[in-house]
Amino acid sequence: MSETPDGAVRVIQATQEHLEALAALFDGYRRFYGEAPDLDGARAFLAERLERGESVLLLALLDQDGQALPAGLAQLYPSFSSTSLRRLWILNDLYVAPEARKNGVGRALLRAAREHAERTQAKGLELMTARDNHAAQALYESMGWERDELFLPYTLYFQG
Repeated sequence: MSETPDGAVRVIQATQEHLEALAALFDGYRRFYGEAPDLDGARAFLAERLERGESVLLLALLDQDGQALPAGLAQLYPSFSSTSLRRLWILNDLYVAPEARKNGVGRALLRAAREHAERTQAKGLELMTARDNHAAQALYESMGWERDELFLPYTLYFQG
């Protein structure tokens, strides 16, 4: 799907056969955001998304010593822009394993997400990140993403 210029990172659209690698990365992502470890829950959640076709999961593989090691993931959820009457993708989850950082994995995942959005003739991609995640913000901005200065995000969460 996408590669860095040196060919060290390959991004594929994941399927059920990649579930174990995805679950381990997804559990790491959740822990990064302060959630308790739950590998079984991560596995079940991703299996359901894949089974129902509710998201697109991109898996980055890092070539190290001739082996393709799972290095990161991105999860895209479909949405729509009512005003432009077009598809929109929400890049909801982007994670690079700590041992794989500084190898172009995040860039490769973002390029693959963009390629997917363009291939599906979407208006674009949207994402949110933590206000203090400055490393991610720098990466996004270096790849042409712009901070939304027009709209404020609001949420309504429920217990349970």
